[in-house]
Amino acid sequence: MTPSLPTRDQLPESLLEQATWVGWRRQTRGGDETKVPRDVTGGYASATDSATWTTFEEARAYAQDGPADGVGYVFTDGGPFVGIDLDKCRDPETGVTDEWAQELIDRLDSYTEVSPSGTGYHVIIRGVLPPGGNRTGDLELYDDARFFTVTGDHVDGTPTTIAERGDELEAIHAAYFETPAAVEPATTTPTPATATTTNGSTGPGNDLSDDALIERATNAANGEKFSRLWRGDTTGYDSHSEADMALCSMLAFWTAGDAQQIDRLIRDSGLSRPKWDAVHFADGSTYGETTIERAIAGTSEYYQSSSGSSVGRSAAADAADGRAATDAGDTVSSTDRGASSADQPPTVPSPLGGREVSGRIQELTTQLESALDENEQLQATLEAERAAREAAEARVRELERDADEDSGGWSLFGWLR
Repeated sequence: MTPSLPTRDQLPESLLEQATWVGWRRQTRGGDETKVPRDVTGGYASATDSATWTTFEEARAYAQDGPADGVGYVFTDGGPFVGIDLDKCRDPETGVTDEWAQELIDRLDSYTEVSPSGTGYHVIIRGVLPPGGNRTGDLELYDDARFFTVTGDHVDGTPTTIAERGDELEAIHAAYFETPAAVEPATTTPTPATATTTNGSTGPGNDLSDDALIERATNAANGEKFSRLWRGDTTGYDSHSEADMALCSMLAFWTAGDAQQIDRLIRDSGLSRPKWDAVHFADGSTYGETTIERAIAGTSEYYQSSSGSSVGRSAAADAADGRAATDAGDTVSSTDRGASSADQPPTVPSPLGGREVSGRIQELTTQLESALDENEQLQATLEAERAAREAAEARVRELERDADEDSGGWSLFGWLR
């Protein structure tokens, strides 16, 4: 059942002020129903292409005319809002809500509405999504390159406005998504290259210059992936934030945990953006500082240049999106961190439902995701071409009817057929 279209008075004014709206239409792909964004010009919209977005009024008018089943809001990088999707947690007949979802709704205490299926909720808040995973089970968090279907079916007892909930979001993210525990300082005397992040994590550092590091990382076994991230290509990641974390994790390995060098390199990379220096956390730390902190905390082994040493292998490099190859004469060192969980090889969030995988599995997962995305795009193109062909055939039939009427039954179109 398609829900009725929302009206202006059902939605927060701050949401209506944004010109990031699209239509959406149900489609069946691979036997499963999905919701595809639609451009008001008649084509497919994209959550990463602002040219396909419009105002709420235009999106609603488009859906009201029939080409779309509803309207949707696109979350954008640098935008003010974060969307929390709670799925399969509501009985559509009785409205009874699962306890875990109700707890999140109560804690976020911001504008909340029932999803089109009636089996879940959408909560919209003001805040910044912390780096790391954003999907696990029936909980998804989005702040960029995704759209929410918007129903206007407001949940009684929740605010009708969008509230600032940055601290609450950070707490929920930490509770639902595995984030590396704070790493205690190394017991050995650090080298002069040691850098300390805002929360105290340290790494021994190494003697690689920025240029030498980039060259080695580019020529490693996972060099292609590193190069894509270095250029600013976020393909295969659910958000820019996940790409930030992936590159920082790789740099944490190659810099041996030198926070200052990681920060410097990120600023020189294609992923650099103003959000990096924005203060978004209760302790006053910036988004960039926290991302580096978590990347270092999640890296148990580092690249170390050591003349005359044997070839080494890093599990940390595997976890940072691929396998790293070290040159002859180099080895890998590990900091002394006691028996904490950080001693275990860290993993990088996978695009598949929040599950965490590493090494070769992560690489194959990313390739699979890219293939699925390409398949969806091809299906969308095929459908668009099919629709255009049907429209052309309908036009031909219309011309035939007009010709029949004008000629008393004889038609050149009919004769040609």
